[in-house]
Amino acid sequence: MLGTTIILAVREIRRHLLRSFLTILGIVIGVSAVVTMVTLGNGATAAVKQQISGLGANILQIRPGQGFGRGGGGPQPPDFKPADVDAIRTQIAGVKAVAPQASSSGIAVRNAANWSTTINGTTADYFTAQDWKLSAGRIFTPAEEQAGRAVCILGSTVVTNLFRQEEAVGQRFRIKDVSCQVIGTLATRGQGGFGNDQDDVVIMPIKAVQRRFTGNRDIRNIMVSVDEAYDTGTVQAATQKLLRERRNISGGKDDDFNIFDTKQIADTLQGTTQILTALLGAVAAVSLLVGGIGIMNIMLVSVTERTREIGIRLAIGAVASEVLLQFLVEAVALACLGGVIGLLLALIASVSLAPVLRVPFIFDLQINLLAFFFSALIGVVFGYFPARRAASLNPIDALRHE
Repeated sequence: MLGTTIILAVREIRRHLLRSFLTILGIVIGVSAVVTMVTLGNGATAAVKQQISGLGANILQIRPGQGFGRGGGGPQPPDFKPADVDAIRTQIAGVKAVAPQASSSGIAVRNAANWSTTINGTTADYFTAQDWKLSAGRIFTPAEEQAGRAVCILGSTVVTNLFRQEEAVGQRFRIKDVSCQVIGTLATRGQGGFGNDQDDVVIMPIKAVQRRFTGNRDIRNIMVSVDEAYDTGTVQAATQKLLRERRNISGGKDDDFNIFDTKQIADTLQGTTQILTALLGAVAAVSLLVGGIGIMNIMLVSVTERTREIGIRLAIGAVASEVLLQFLVEAVALACLGGVIGLLLALIASVSLAPVLRVPFIFDLQINLLAFFFSALIGVVFGYFPARRAASLNPIDALRHE
């Protein structure tokens, strides 16, 4: 009986193709909107996670000032000293690597090519903290760090713009007035957590940058890599206490430095993205309810149009449950058809929009199955009332219907 009922339902849908399409339009829009929103939202979350990971895993970034900058009015807080770096390295438990940084900028020149870039002075611990591999060459030796030699490791963006297709390792170029020898090149990383190009950098020993570019021994930023066996919050609290002592901050005075936990930043941004995705998905799901109402309205019209047909079936021996099943199957078939079309449109939209929004396309089987199941449920819920109405018709009254 079920097979015959399905055949009758499909035949009825084919008989009124335009009306059937308009009936499922709400379901199509709802399913495609929900799946597209969630898919792109998952891609955005993955993109945020990837960009934040560029800052390093289990990393504490320590800067002078109370925010990302040096702060508002009043005297500027002092930069850090080399002794602060040594104190963190030797006195804080759970520290895997400590990398001081001194930054500058300048124009790198080689033959007829030139490129404006960032100069990052640091130590070999920087590559451990960032887990940044080399594509060629080597990192600084302790002797080169101690002597402040003008050797450098280049990001892929600088390599591309200065050396084109040539091998960079072993070559020399000039940045500002300093002749620098390339000893290594970095693996490509792409955009960072705040939209900056991580590969647009020249990394040199910190003493070389301090002597030749900044003109002082001050340290603008300290990067602390925390061992995975330790809690970053505990290490952060211990570091804060140590730096308050070293910078003579006592009592209830505010810190004149800030410590950013990259893991906390990543968790916050991912949580925010997921909440926005859920809200957008909920808004898009409203159109599914609208589609269900559309199915109910059209099925009620169909019941009215086919009243005599229903009367004849009941008169020749069909039971009410068979009539109810027929109209219920029609409603579910319409809803499922709308769900399938909606999923196909969502796939096309997601694949097309992901490159435009610069997020990865991540196919989520769970949300696709859930959307299809929900569309079928809409057919059952909103198709039951018209089906029940058809099944409850009196055969004599139905046969008299004009």
